[in-house]
Amino acid sequence: METMGIHVATKRLYLREFVASDLDALYEILGDQEVMYFCEPAYSKEKTSRFLQDFCIARQPRAAYACIEKTSNKLIGYILFNEYEKRVYEAGWFFNKRYWRQGYAFEICSALFNYAFAQLKAHKIFAETIDPLKSAGMMRKLGMQLEGIQRLQTHNHEGAFVDLYLYGLLEKE
Repeated sequence: METMGIHVATKRLYLREFVASDLDALYEILGDQEVMYFCEPAYSKEKTSRFLQDFCIARQPRAAYACIEKTSNKLIGYILFNEYEKRVYEAGWFFNKRYWRQGYAFEICSALFNYAFAQLKAHKIFAETIDPLKSAGMMRKLGMQLEGIQRLQTHNHEGAFVDLYLYGLLEKE
């Protein structure tokens, strides 16, 4: 459960580094258009393989972690946690849709945020979304505040320009 100095675990979940054998489980997440709907087109297996190797495994320092369900030892989610600049972290999450609406994302992100503020001495954690309802609701539930909207800043999965909502949480909040 140790992850490059990061140790985050809850009653049901833990984070660990990605390994090559995670390809099928990661593809089940990133290859699903419903999961990727507010992001970009679903990944092919080849693109998932390159992403796994180049971003999740080879990149140093690590910025991607596998979210593992303890009882089954299955990879159920992908967590982005990247030190964007000193003491400022970018967070993001994608979960296998079979595990949606069961509190998993909130559970692991709450634990990760607490760990970041207590152990890593994070000053701020931020996240972005083009989904003003579901993802933004999760960000607000995590205590994050809307910091701004970049109008027609990025593309959705269909290539159309859409607004980008920026959320942040300061250590003092």
